[in-house]
Amino acid sequence: MEHHEPDSLRARHRRRVLITGAGGQLGVALSGVFAADAVSALTRADWDVRFPAPAALAVPDIVLHCAAWTDVDGAEDDPQGAAEANVGGTAHVAELGAPVVVYSSDYVFDGRKGRPYVESDSPSPVSAYGRSKVHGEAAAGGQAWIVRSSWLFGPSGHNFLRTMLRLGAERDEVAVVDDQRGCPTYVGHLAAATRELVDAAMPFGVWHLAASGDCTWADLAEAIFEESGLHCRVRRISTAEYGARARRPPAAILRSDRGAPDLPHWREGLAECLAELGKAG
Repeated sequence: MEHHEPDSLRARHRRRVLITGAGGQLGVALSGVFAADAVSALTRADWDVRFPAPAALAVPDIVLHCAAWTDVDGAEDDPQGAAEANVGGTAHVAELGAPVVVYSSDYVFDGRKGRPYVESDSPSPVSAYGRSKVHGEAAAGGQAWIVRSSWLFGPSGHNFLRTMLRLGAERDEVAVVDDQRGCPTYVGHLAAATRELVDAAMPFGVWHLAASGDCTWADLAEAIFEESGLHCRVRRISTAEYGARARRPPAAILRSDRGAPDLPHWREGLAECLAELGKAG
């Protein structure tokens, strides 16, 4: 009688997971969380999603679509470029025909609701970037989990936390916006919640996965300095004083009204991220 080793059976039945944008902070986190699966982690050099998938690419069991245009101000100068990445890129991923997780943003809202946004709220973006994310959601097709999250940070890549650590080590004071509120979300927690969402075979559609709690950018900067032991003051300024080209929602706090996985508080995410940076450093 033929005998199969248990490890061999597990290997044959491992889910084939394709990650786009795998070199970014979220892609790196997802690669770790889904490591027990058969992961194909593609960077932009492997597949620039503005173009159709490489001919030799095998259709996976699931796609985690992280590749995206993330420069909010840059999208005002080049809305077509943002659309090519965020709308065209999502359409090219959907053309594979596999279920897909598409990552979207709190910036699909105008931030004027006065209460947290839930999945049933209609988008109302106020920037070219936000519009590209809304249209990207529509391009995902019917086999998609649309995961909206907020103010992502992690131990790798370009993000607010890493910028504050650099500036806090160089300066005695930094000016940080204090009239925008959001839910700073650690990519490790978002990756774990993504796995929970797909492993539970939750229905396709829009899901809000963001950290518990909320704060302003200035609050987050002060917490970063406090947790990391940097003696740097935060000077609180308005969005108008900062002078960003793109409009931002003043308060886009994401919560779920359809039973999405809960994420830990943003302070817990901050502590975990700094601990990861400490190990790497």
